[in-house]
Amino acid sequence: MTQDALEILNKLSPNQKINYDKTLKQLIKLWQKEEVRPKILLHSCCAPCSTYTLEYMTQFAEITIYFANSNIHPKEEYLRREKVQAQFVADFNQKTGQEVLFLAAPYEPSVFMNMVKEKNLKDEPEGGKRCTACFQMRLDLVAEKAQELGYDYFGSALTISPKKNSQQINDLGFDIQKFYDVNYLPSDFKKNKGYERSIEMCREYDIYRQCYCGCIFAAHEQGIDLAAVKREARAFILDKEEK
Repeated sequence: MTQDALEILNKLSPNQKINYDKTLKQLIKLWQKEEVRPKILLHSCCAPCSTYTLEYMTQFAEITIYFANSNIHPKEEYLRREKVQAQFVADFNQKTGQEVLFLAAPYEPSVFMNMVKEKNLKDEPEGGKRCTACFQMRLDLVAEKAQELGYDYFGSALTISPKKNSQQINDLGFDIQKFYDVNYLPSDFKKNKGYERSIEMCREYDIYRQCYCGCIFAAHEQGIDLAAVKREARAFILDKEEK
């Protein structure tokens, strides 16, 4: 029987601040009590975010990583991050004996750009309403795919980043759960030194760590040389294809 994390949250005092790491741990205890390993479709924006997340969650559940990130620009950088993510899943499985699956959504940058235009979010600061809309867009895709494929939960590895608002991401996840026949997986993967462990794992697996979140707006705000990113990403892809 799949447990809905809202049942745990509904027992809390209305004024109590929610600890989503503690909520996940309570959920895991319920799985263990029921002796089940649920199937989880877990969104990942990049390999670094999935490192500790997989190390932790594969102890308790069957995980599929879903790379759904049409916000990433340029296309060459998107393809580089997708390849790095797929390679990490393969390397992680080989090293640990796990059987994590990997899925990639179609690359549809026009969907993201049209959303930004329609909601007038172009000039929003990094971390503002544009980011919120981007989180929602991607979580919605994960929930839709999880329902389509019969997963027990959908969630995201985004909460491992100290630059992302885990409270906001979890609130969005639970809102999206209302529209699908699949439960949201609460998390705050940065806790328990998860972020620090992710950095260690990036070194252990020799994982490429990008210098901007992905979208063209963030890149411009941070002064990223996108022409250089494009050249480097293209060279990376060609090198992998030759090998």
